[in-house]
Amino acid sequence: QVRLGESGGESVQAGGSLRLSCTVSGRTSSIYDIAWFRQPPGQERVFVAAITWRDGRTRYADSVKGRFTISGDNPKNTVNLQMNSLKPEDTAVYYCAARPNSVTRYDGWGQGTRVTVSS
Repeated sequence: QVRLGESGGESVQAGGSLRLSCTVSGRTSSIYDIAWFRQPPGQERVFVAAITWRDGRTRYADSVKGRFTISGDNPKNTVNLQMNSLKPEDTAVYYCAARPNSVTRYDGWGQGTRVTVSS
């Protein structure tokens, strides 16, 4: 079983930057990839970015391409999300999750970390 926990959420001004961290524990050998999702107020949770655990291949939602960077620090069992040029529409609770292969659903959701971007 894999367990994840998010941190780093804060309130920032538009145009600012934040770095979120996802700490991974448990059976990390079973991980295929780890993803960040976000849930804006009153909306459904949506995909933000993902990185494969072994070889670091990344993919992003169109809404964050060029502004957000996902990276893995395997020795520290951490996946980071560097968020630059933040916009008010990036306001959300951010979650990380993992999956054991490319076709199963993400699981192991953490408690989330809140990001608020003010204009």
